[in-house]
Amino acid sequence: MAVTHSAPDVDGTPRSGDEAPATGLLGDGAQDRDTAVRLEAHGIDHIPEGERYGKASSLFAVWAAPNVSYLSLVVGAALILMGLSLEQALWVIVAGNLFWVFTAFIAISGPAAGTTGSVISRAMYGIRGNKVVLVVTGWLIAAAYLALNWSAASVAGIGLAKQLGLEENPLLSAAVIVLIAAATIALAVYGHGTILRLYGPLSILLTLVFIAVSAFILVRTDWSYQPPEALEGAPLWAALAGGFAIVASAPLSYSNSPDLARYLPSRTRPAAVAGWTFLGAFLPSIVFTAMGAFAATALDMTDPEKALEGIMPGWFVPVFVVAVVLNTVSNNGLTAYSAGLTLQSIGLRISRVWAVLVIGILGTAMTLYSILVFDFLTSVSTMLELVTILTGPAMAVFVMDIVMRRNHYDGKQLLDQDRGGPFWYDAGFNWAGISAMALGGLVAALFVGTTFWMGPWAEAAGGLSLSIPAGMAVAALVYWLVGRSPRLGLFRGIQA
Repeated sequence: MAVTHSAPDVDGTPRSGDEAPATGLLGDGAQDRDTAVRLEAHGIDHIPEGERYGKASSLFAVWAAPNVSYLSLVVGAALILMGLSLEQALWVIVAGNLFWVFTAFIAISGPAAGTTGSVISRAMYGIRGNKVVLVVTGWLIAAAYLALNWSAASVAGIGLAKQLGLEENPLLSAAVIVLIAAATIALAVYGHGTILRLYGPLSILLTLVFIAVSAFILVRTDWSYQPPEALEGAPLWAALAGGFAIVASAPLSYSNSPDLARYLPSRTRPAAVAGWTFLGAFLPSIVFTAMGAFAATALDMTDPEKALEGIMPGWFVPVFVVAVVLNTVSNNGLTAYSAGLTLQSIGLRISRVWAVLVIGILGTAMTLYSILVFDFLTSVSTMLELVTILTGPAMAVFVMDIVMRRNHYDGKQLLDQDRGGPFWYDAGFNWAGISAMALGGLVAALFVGTTFWMGPWAEAAGGLSLSIPAGMAVAALVYWLVGRSPRLGLFRGIQA
């Protein structure tokens, strides 16, 4: 059967018609390379092979820069504050960060399809079903992560402003938040070329600064640290499971890894794409989350910014704060970039630039609320545990779909939104993906255990939160079982 493909309108949103042309705002053919000084031409449309470039190794810096992170220090400290010993915290850090394997694995679909993860997921949920899933897992959660990271940077920035003699007040806090958000949005607006070229030097700069911070931490670390009241039995397992959920929530939230790999030539080895993505994210995450745990053995990390600045020379404090802000801009730059693409995939007929501005405004509003109304550390722990109810099952479905299709995706067919198209399924819904997300999310909610919400199954287990393994396992199993059904499953969307 002949298939009509979708070409991008001037706003980058697909329409029914001919195949997307190989030209864009930047030029045409093989010379159409997005650069650091020009707006990215492409939105969610298919990247023609002639416009693909680069090597998989470039992904290392793209993932390292956002993960040389102040928030990692905060998360590591939170594990100690939960009552874990240093050894227990380190085991949790290793186990949770191993989930970067899933982020790395789904990245291989980017070069295969030549389009974004939010378009590839049409294969899992159907044209209409994908829009419903993306509203929650790809957009609202993205806005929440923007707010979380901006909050971390804003706390540090506001603290520096106070040290410089400025009077703390809501107007100052709002100004700091808006400035950090504006820098992030500018990066996301320029897009892939800017990210690719800036994140290399950024990752080097941030690594040097955070190595210096690590040196200040290591000389004060209490290597024999034990919590004042050692946890045993059910409370210990509850703390281990809760800490694991907090650490693993970061890699599970990055379902946007195909977005950053989609410009690589389709012939790029999947193992190289996955390997460089994993190393770039895993290595800095594990090192600097551990540093946060080390710091909490000797410092009062209930106020991380004050505690860390207290062990630094005065001249180094502004350097540290600038590094925190740059890290946040790099982290949220990826999030805002992909969230803008997601907004296009949902179906809003706006350009990628306007889509980024919309998500930026929403994230800024949530940050203002977080800083001016809510407690920062409470925001971190609660949000990171709760989002896994959705991000865990979503990641499991994505991984299972790649396995079942053997990473065979036709990006042009994925952009076909016409009734009767290859990914229309039943009235626009792929019930394999919808049922997997629904049941996986339900089981995860029943097993989640936080100070904000305790699922009945977690409560029955003495506060033991098994939301991540339970939710992901159920989602993967349901998707595999239902997906194998000739009538209900995904096989009608697999083209020879």
